[in-house]
Amino acid sequence: MSTGTQVDERIDDGGSRPGSNRRRKVSAILAGGLVLGVGAAITLAAWNDSEFATGTFGSGQFGIEGSTDGTAFSSSPTSPGKTLAFEVDADALAPGDTVYAPFAVQLEAGSTNAAGVQIEALGADPISADLTYRLIQPTAFGCDSTTTGTVLVPDSPTTAGGLTDAFDLTAVTTPVNLCFVVTAGPDLDPNLTGTVSWVFIGTSTTPLP
Repeated sequence: MSTGTQVDERIDDGGSRPGSNRRRKVSAILAGGLVLGVGAAITLAAWNDSEFATGTFGSGQFGIEGSTDGTAFSSSPTSPGKTLAFEVDADALAPGDTVYAPFAVQLEAGSTNAAGVQIEALGADPISADLTYRLIQPTAFGCDSTTTGTVLVPDSPTTAGGLTDAFDLTAVTTPVNLCFVVTAGPDLDPNLTGTVSWVFIGTSTTPLP
């Protein structure tokens, strides 16, 4: 019995020591690996560098303005805007009648870009269905039955029909003179009243010299 016990003790002693040594070696290797990993991270961080650059920016100035007399210009960005000076009988139209009103549009002083200008009629009252308009660009401010010039918009409905390319503005405070020609259609009903508004939309294009 005692001999068997001694054998068991030798086996236990012999089996425990090599295993402990291996665990210590593995632990030492792992610890060494962790130390090396931390050292590598510190080395990389030490080589980081940064460079900054800053730009200062600002926007240019841009706007269009209109005039009913060709002299006094101002901005009217919301409806109904300025009142066009149609002839006095514009409120007593009969089928086939035509009335005229001058207008002018220009770039505001200080604008830094040219503009492409579009126009849209916004008639919503019943009378609008029986009215058409034509837009002419005369050489001087003014508008009547004798006015001639470049036709920017041919005869078109005064009811909303979408934007139409009209003209360009290429220099500040240099107006484009316009003539509105409105004609009553053959089916115009009596006793109608209403208004028609037009909107000019200016979109900036190339920078001005």
